[in-house]
Amino acid sequence: MQPALMTLKILLPFRIFAEHAVTRIVAETREGAFGILPQRLDCVAALEPGILIYQRKGEEEMYVALDEGVLVKSGPNVLVSVRNAIAGTDLHQLRDAVEREFLTLDEHEQSLRSVMAKLESSFVRRFADFRHD
Repeated sequence: MQPALMTLKILLPFRIFAEHAVTRIVAETREGAFGILPQRLDCVAALEPGILIYQRKGEEEMYVALDEGVLVKSGPNVLVSVRNAIAGTDLHQLRDAVEREFLTLDEHEQSLRSVMAKLESSFVRRFADFRHD
């Protein structure tokens, strides 16, 4: 009897980063790491910046550093949609890449997020005032 396989597809905003037939996956969320085997029920999970581990049939574990995103398991298909990904074999280098690339926001992104937060709070205030009038 052959072990069941899943199709893992890692999607970036501008291309497909990777697509493999895999036997197992380990992903990181805010609540911690969790594993996915082919028989697992369908699920959706918000991913934290971290390391995704997957294993292809008869091969060593593979590692991918991921930015935040979402994982969707539907039947034998697992889709991972993230803003950025870096593949590698050295966990120490990948962990450094996560800290350097994904966890550190540059000044432009921080100021943009600040402006967006102000716009959102202003909209909510005005909407609340509108509903009370």
